[in-house]
Amino acid sequence: MSFSLAYLFPGDVLENLTGISPQNEFQRAAIARQLGLEQNYFVQFYYYLERLLAGDWGYSSASGLPLLEEVSVALPATIELSTYAMFMAIVVGIPLGYYAGVKCYSTTDYTLNSLSITTYSFPVFWFALVLILVFSLQLDVAPISGRLSLLFDVESVTGFIMIDILLADNIDHGLAIRDALSHLFLPTVAIGAITTAAMVRITRRSVIDVMQRPYIAAARSRGLSSWQIFFRHVIRNALLPILPLMAIQITTLITNAMIVETLFSWPGIGNWLLQAIYQQDYPALRVGMLAVSALVVTLTIIVDLFNRLIDPSRDRFERGTI
Repeated sequence: MSFSLAYLFPGDVLENLTGISPQNEFQRAAIARQLGLEQNYFVQFYYYLERLLAGDWGYSSASGLPLLEEVSVALPATIELSTYAMFMAIVVGIPLGYYAGVKCYSTTDYTLNSLSITTYSFPVFWFALVLILVFSLQLDVAPISGRLSLLFDVESVTGFIMIDILLADNIDHGLAIRDALSHLFLPTVAIGAITTAAMVRITRRSVIDVMQRPYIAAARSRGLSSWQIFFRHVIRNALLPILPLMAIQITTLITNAMIVETLFSWPGIGNWLLQAIYQQDYPALRVGMLAVSALVVTLTIIVDLFNRLIDPSRDRFERGTI
């Protein structure tokens, strides 16, 4: 898809693929031969894959910097923000979902379910703007943009701000970490709240399904208490159906993260792609979409492998052997 975009975007195919503007026809012909543009479409695609694997992703037509270098700076910021948001969804959403499922059809369950449905229906950009209005402009308890205050000179080594702070010298690490956490607070809540609401609903439904299974009735007939049933039978069996659905939530979470980045001036891949749109930087758009797609596919595969690791029976069932 990213290769085809070079033909679909306006402008010259060679410039869309490389980000280089040839100075004359001789230079254009030399680059075209190097890229295999004189060959058919499939041969060109082969050369394109070869360059990608070699780390030659082309150059930004706006900044002139290698696109691999720019993506390696922007993508970790998005991954870090998404990781904290997913951590919030797991730590808050799954326990609340368990509690709502155990207390199903009670006042507590109706309250939690209503709150989760309402929160999940919020557009992420609107919810982020509300957080900015309340916590930044009115209460002034959280910064409105960036990853770290200008008071701290932290070199980007890994692209993950917390790790870079720990690796930095001649700064107060505790103060810098607190400042970074204050910058993380609002964008993490903006993304994580919606994902948390989804996790509450998914977990609640899974717990209710498990509570209606025959082995739960058998456990009750043997005299097990509600807490014994919950810890011995409900927790693990309710968790297994949740993991495959987390892959879907990862896609939504990364999409929301890219939207929120533009509102909080977070230097991630979403903000970088928006700047590329403004500057009509077609090589950057092509590579950015490739990087985001690769990230989503990789995370989906990791979640699926983790699910198979903790639930081997799923693989045997899919192969038709029990």
